[in-house]
Amino acid sequence: MGSLIGGIAETQEMLDFCGKHGITSDIEMIQMQQINEAYERMLKSDVKYRFVIDLDSLRK
Repeated sequence: MGSLIGGIAETQEMLDFCGKHGITSDIEMIQMQQINEAYERMLKSDVKYRFVIDLDSLRK
């Protein structure tokens, strides 16, 4: 059984294409300590970009 979005080879091909053409995603970096606030914002549909958790904030 496969995935609807492709396998590892297709995913790598897409990442290579994006890297070659400078295609990036818009994100909002949050600290781990802000995870509950981010979740509440998501519930309120107050999110414009994908949340990415800064794993460095785990050390704080």
